[in-house]
Amino acid sequence: MSKVIAGISMSLDGFVTGPNVTREQQLGDGGEVLHRWLHQPDPRDSELLAAMGEGLGSILMGRVSYDLAEGDGGWGDGGPAGPAPCFVLTHNPPAPGTVRAPSVFTFVADGIDSAVTQAKSAAAGKVVGVHGASATQQCLAAGLMDEIQIHLAPVLLGSGTRLFEHLGGRVQLERTMVVDTPNATHLRFRVIR
Repeated sequence: MSKVIAGISMSLDGFVTGPNVTREQQLGDGGEVLHRWLHQPDPRDSELLAAMGEGLGSILMGRVSYDLAEGDGGWGDGGPAGPAPCFVLTHNPPAPGTVRAPSVFTFVADGIDSAVTQAKSAAAGKVVGVHGASATQQCLAAGLMDEIQIHLAPVLLGSGTRLFEHLGGRVQLERTMVVDTPNATHLRFRVIR
């Protein structure tokens, strides 16, 4: 059965972007430091990234993440993970014929439960990767998340997009992994239901 796993870079003060997010600056002011582990990797960073991609079957993301990257053709003819099916949570699906990669992107307007069900079906037993703060928050609040992987950057951003807002209450976690590199402390937690 497919697991629903969020993997996201975050500052020590809980932000996944800096302030002033735009298409040109998708991580906001100063937010590029959050992804240093991807661009200047230690061998352990590279191993973790490769392992995350190996079991990926589909992606679940919010509309804002889609619009930011797709607006500049950021993914070309694929999605954030190439041809892997990608399910975009939205209240307003784009008009037919306007999506660059319609074989990759499915827009889900009937809620998080439906989106997760569709993403799990498409993943065929592999991981459903959750992309972005909004989709992560919605999965946690609905009790649909199995694991969270945080790539904690050694920085305090002060403002931006918070990861853990709008959860609707307490979420109990069990830490299952810690890997420390110069660029990030990689943490994995199982969500206890």
